[in-house]
Amino acid sequence: MNSRILLTGKTGQVGAELLALLPRLGEVTAFDRHDLDLSNPDQIRRAIRDVQPTVIVNAAAYTSVDQAEREEKQAHILNVDAPALMAEEAKRIGAALVHYSTDYVFDGSSSVPYDEEDQPNPINVYGRTKLAGEQAIRATGVPHLIFRTAWVYGTRGRNFLLTILRLGTEREELRIVRDQFGAPTWSREIAKCTVSVLAQLSREGQQAVSRFSGTYHLTAADKTSWFEFAEAILEVASRTPRDIPWFAAATGGNPLVVRRVTPIVTEQYPTLARRPAYSVLSNHRLKQIFGLELPDWRSELASAFGSGQINDQSRDP
Repeated sequence: MNSRILLTGKTGQVGAELLALLPRLGEVTAFDRHDLDLSNPDQIRRAIRDVQPTVIVNAAAYTSVDQAEREEKQAHILNVDAPALMAEEAKRIGAALVHYSTDYVFDGSSSVPYDEEDQPNPINVYGRTKLAGEQAIRATGVPHLIFRTAWVYGTRGRNFLLTILRLGTEREELRIVRDQFGAPTWSREIAKCTVSVLAQLSREGQQAVSRFSGTYHLTAADKTSWFEFAEAILEVASRTPRDIPWFAAATGGNPLVVRRVTPIVTEQYPTLARRPAYSVLSNHRLKQIFGLELPDWRSELASAFGSGQINDQSRDP
């Protein structure tokens, strides 16, 4: 089955990686926020009806966790209204929808990895809007794949990896939270896994997405804290040649001056949005259904440092 794919968020962390990989599955028509205003329902309808895709891959979202506390309406438009409309339009033309959600749909009270059947209970606006987006998609009855991922980073955009590298050139000490746990997940691995799933379903025919429709957790293996993740970033960075383009851009070409990373607790780093203390996801269902398993987070981090940059011009949320 040769697919016609409509991709949103083509310049975002995951979207840019998808844009490089999806063409192996079929014809791709890709949009960023300048091409397609996801706060405009008419533009969404027109794009989908013009392209007539067999699959919509929605890699766009409102992802600024703290800013969402101030901009709940805008977060709701991008994380709930837009995907709900995509789902409705997809169902109308017989297409499937791929959508990305988050570990922040959970409250962090667990001490074991969350699976897809666990009850969500988001504790911030971002998590609530992402959960509402999931629910809106399911309510349409469209064939869908919702991938919940976590702590996404890459060599572009705004993320923890790039923040630590920038701060590492500016400060001798970094104070990083040690009591929040998750699984840092490289955007390229998310894209690779998505394409692998779609390739499997494509080989099984047009109705395969309907048979396997549902929610899947998709994160790196193992878990860590923000503190341990920061230490690992700086350790790998210390061995990375400065002339690698994305690394040079992240550090501004400046040497790392950080001497120590100090662990702190959440109460010592107040933020607008509450974060779950534990948001590790179980990837068992993904492995059971599709035979896919992402590398552990340390392996992914090492691979990211050795990766090339796709494009560093524009940004998506």
